Amino acid sequence: MLVPDPKIVRTLLTRYASLKIAQAERERAETARELEDVSYTLCVMMGTTSIDEAIVRADALLLATGRAAGVAPEADGDSGLSLAV
Repeated sequence: MLVPDPKIVRTLLTRYASLKIAQAERERAETARELEDVSYTLCVMMGTTSIDEAIVRADALLLATGRAAGVAPEADGDSGLSLAV
Protein backbone atom coordinates (compact mmCIF):
# COMPACT_ATOMS: atom_id res chain seq x y z
CA MET A 1 0.00 0.00 0.00
CA LEU A 2 1.24 3.48 -0.82
CA VAL A 3 1.68 5.81 2.13
CA PRO A 4 0.89 9.50 1.58
CA ASP A 5 3.56 12.09 2.26
CA PRO A 6 2.97 13.25 5.86
CA LYS A 7 3.83 16.86 4.95
CA ILE A 8 1.10 16.93 2.32
CA VAL A 9 -1.37 15.28 4.70
CA ARG A 10 -0.59 17.84 7.41
CA THR A 11 -1.04 20.67 4.89
CA LEU A 12 -4.40 19.26 3.77
CA LEU A 13 -5.60 18.83 7.37
CA THR A 14 -4.61 22.41 8.16
CA ARG A 15 -6.37 23.70 5.03
CA TYR A 16 -9.46 21.63 5.85
CA ALA A 17 -9.64 23.08 9.38
CA SER A 18 -9.13 26.63 8.11
CA LEU A 19 -11.86 26.24 5.51
CA LYS A 20 -14.27 24.74 8.05
CA ILE A 21 -13.73 27.77 10.28
CA ALA A 22 -14.08 30.21 7.39
CA GLN A 23 -17.28 28.53 6.24
CA ALA A 24 -18.71 28.58 9.78
CA GLU A 25 -17.97 32.28 10.10
CA ARG A 26 -19.38 33.24 6.71
CA GLU A 27 -20.84 30.81 4.20
CA ARG A 28 -19.53 31.39 0.70
CA ALA A 29 -19.88 29.26 -2.41
CA GLU A 30 -16.17 29.54 -3.21
CA THR A 31 -15.18 28.36 0.26
CA ALA A 32 -17.69 25.50 0.08
CA ARG A 33 -16.21 24.34 -3.24
CA GLU A 34 -12.66 24.49 -1.92
CA LEU A 35 -13.71 22.63 1.25
CA GLU A 36 -15.31 19.96 -0.92
CA ASP A 37 -12.12 19.65 -2.99
CA VAL A 38 -9.87 19.37 0.07
CA SER A 39 -12.24 16.84 1.66
CA TYR A 40 -12.25 14.74 -1.51
CA THR A 41 -8.44 14.86 -1.75
CA LEU A 42 -8.05 13.79 1.89
CA CYS A 43 -10.49 10.91 1.33
CA VAL A 44 -8.60 9.72 -1.75
CA MET A 45 -5.19 10.03 -0.09
CA MET A 46 -6.35 8.17 3.01
CA GLY A 47 -8.36 5.53 1.10
CA THR A 48 -11.75 6.37 2.58
CA THR A 49 -15.14 7.62 1.44
CA SER A 50 -15.85 9.59 4.62
CA ILE A 51 -14.06 12.80 5.62
CA ASP A 52 -14.40 11.84 9.28
CA GLU A 53 -12.60 8.53 8.65
CA ALA A 54 -10.01 10.29 6.47
CA ILE A 55 -9.22 12.67 9.35
CA VAL A 56 -8.87 9.77 11.79
CA ARG A 57 -6.51 7.95 9.42
CA ALA A 58 -4.55 11.12 8.67
CA ASP A 59 -4.10 11.81 12.39
CA ALA A 60 -2.94 8.21 12.91
CA LEU A 61 -0.47 8.51 10.03
CA LEU A 62 0.99 11.73 11.41
CA LEU A 63 1.22 10.28 14.91
CA ALA A 64 2.95 7.13 13.61
CA THR A 65 5.32 9.21 11.49
CA GLY A 66 6.24 11.34 14.50
CA ARG A 67 6.86 8.26 16.64
CA ALA A 68 9.00 6.65 13.92
CA ALA A 69 11.08 9.82 13.74
CA GLY A 70 11.47 9.77 17.52
CA VAL A 71 9.65 13.07 18.00
CA ALA A 72 7.67 13.40 21.21
CA PRO A 73 4.35 15.23 20.68
CA GLU A 74 5.36 18.07 23.01
CA ALA A 75 8.79 18.45 21.39
CA ASP A 76 7.39 19.76 18.12
CA GLY A 77 4.62 21.84 19.67
CA ASP A 78 1.95 19.27 18.90
CA SER A 79 -0.60 18.87 21.66
CA GLY A 80 -1.76 15.51 20.34
CA LEU A 81 -5.14 16.96 19.36
CA SER A 82 -6.66 16.46 15.95
CA LEU A 83 -6.25 19.40 13.58
CA ALA A 84 -9.84 19.06 12.41
CA VAL A 85 -12.39 20.14 14.93
